[in-house]
Amino acid sequence: VKCIYIYIYIYIYMYIFIVTRYVTYITSTAYDTLQHKPKGVNYSEVVEILFSLFPDGEQYQDAGPDRCRTCAVVGNSGNLEGSRYGPLIDAHDFVIRMNEGPTEGYEKDVGSKTTHRAVYPESAVEMDNSTHLLLVPFKILDLQWLISIFTTKHITRTYTAVKTSLKADMDKVSEDRSPISLLHIYLNNRRHTGVSVFGFGAKEDGRWHHYYDKRYAVFQSKGNHRGSLEYNITLKLYEKKWLQFYKGT
Repeated sequence: VKCIYIYIYIYIYMYIFIVTRYVTYITSTAYDTLQHKPKGVNYSEVVEILFSLFPDGEQYQDAGPDRCRTCAVVGNSGNLEGSRYGPLIDAHDFVIRMNEGPTEGYEKDVGSKTTHRAVYPESAVEMDNSTHLLLVPFKILDLQWLISIFTTKHITRTYTAVKTSLKADMDKVSEDRSPISLLHIYLNNRRHTGVSVFGFGAKEDGRWHHYYDKRYAVFQSKGNHRGSLEYNITLKLYEKKWLQFYKGT
């Protein structure tokens, strides 16, 4: 079981459920913007190019019935400050970090190990050769950007300026073509895959910000990136015993 994909896909399916059931969480304008297909772009052709660039081999250890593997998904909430979760996070087989969340200078609370970093073009950061780049695409242009940074380097903007190249190991770009089957495998084998979640939700005193940047105090309630919504999704998964949820300070 590839828990690095499983957790991301569970979140995707939960978001799909919430967006389709409670449409007020995303405006029609924002939805149309994300779904807009650039003129002259064929989605199938883009995907074909994408899959031709990156390896399709097995990159992970065998996860047989006797092999219980652990995966830490580390968000960027300020509730990681003073948590001393660092050693606990680093003890997991896989550590997935979200977006640009740094480790240097924050090791005691967030750890230093990063096996995978989940990003979109606007949040991408440089990565060392031990880290897998895990793209979370929201639009066709995101897929084109991934191709571009390893080839022509011609894409400079999406809705904002983005990196035209990226320090990352091309052999460690993660892609998977069967999210539904992976979700099915997880639901039947979740007792053998330990997923722990850190850095989601507000601090105990109700403040919302990133552990490395206190300027984002309003992201819990405005726009389409609602911290409270993410927290509630994680809590529901915890209540179903699909994961361990560490709420921090």
